[in-house]
Amino acid sequence: MLEKSLPTEYYTSAEIFEKERDRIFSREWICAGRAEDLPGVGEVRVLEVLGESLLLARTREGRLAAHYNVCRHRGARLCAADESGPAGEPHAPRGGATTSSAGAIRCPYHSWTYALDGKLIGAPFLNQDPSLRAEDLSLHACAIAEWGGFFFLNLWPAGPRARSLEPCLGEVPERVRRYPLDRLRLARRIVYEVRANWKVIAENYNECYHCAGIHPELCEVVPAFREKGGAGLDWEHGVPHRDGAFTFTRSGTSDRAPFADLSEGEKTRHKGELVYPNLFLSLSPEHVAAFRLLPEAPDRTRIFCDFLFDGTEMEKPGFDPSDAVEFWDLINRQDWAICEEVQRGLSSRVHRFGYYAPMEDASLDIRRYVLERLG
Repeated sequence: MLEKSLPTEYYTSAEIFEKERDRIFSREWICAGRAEDLPGVGEVRVLEVLGESLLLARTREGRLAAHYNVCRHRGARLCAADESGPAGEPHAPRGGATTSSAGAIRCPYHSWTYALDGKLIGAPFLNQDPSLRAEDLSLHACAIAEWGGFFFLNLWPAGPRARSLEPCLGEVPERVRRYPLDRLRLARRIVYEVRANWKVIAENYNECYHCAGIHPELCEVVPAFREKGGAGLDWEHGVPHRDGAFTFTRSGTSDRAPFADLSEGEKTRHKGELVYPNLFLSLSPEHVAAFRLLPEAPDRTRIFCDFLFDGTEMEKPGFDPSDAVEFWDLINRQDWAICEEVQRGLSSRVHRFGYYAPMEDASLDIRRYVLERLG
């Protein structure tokens, strides 16, 4: 039986996009990067995400803190970001006066100064004013948490969903418990600019009905992706490769050792997981491809693809991740190209809604997820 997709305007409307940014990406936990991107003790990083500027800091006690990059006095930006890299990645601050020796963040406008945990510790000529209550003038906080070597932010810390990251993760940690996600290291990161709505990309990731036509190279390694229109894939236990293959490379093989604690099935099968709204994991026996989506407009999404490997493997002489990276890059570009064609088709005046075929049941998740939050 065919089920209807979300109406067209959910993929094209600026008004609905702004509701999603407010009610989903600003109120749910979102994956914002790898722990490797976070500052060291006494350091600060600036992160531009979803139209907001945030300060990520690590106190002398080693505790992570995240704050809005806004002085409580007159609203000046405390630190300017180094714009040499893409938005969505933490950068060392440019300007301002943030030093590990001082362990403080000083506003460049009137020199109000804050500790790395956000507390106001100095306001020139006002420190003796009894009406100045420093505890009421801490920086606006943003919730931050870590899992699996990733860090997550919640831009609405007062909201009910900000209390804990665990409900957002659901059963994912249990299903991937044998993969050493928190110990993996970043070997390569590719940033893609895709001219498609973030939900188009999520729906594409959720099904393999398209795999036979869009990914011939991938289906050579994983024939199950093209069988029965990609129906009946066992993602909980993993999807088998062809005989003799066990990973996502052109050959289906690698000289890298599998992760030590995997089950026998996990050493030869591929797993996939989603942490809504923006983290997608593809798990091979000796590497992980992690996709992080940042919506930029109704028809534009930035995607960070991180290629993660065991640190011991990376330290071996001659370590080269390019066999996995190049194969994934081919698959990714095939996906992004067809997603952009979908977005173009959605802009037609005749389009009102699409359909989900029976083998696309998982794509219904994004419909339910969005409607529950937008109403």
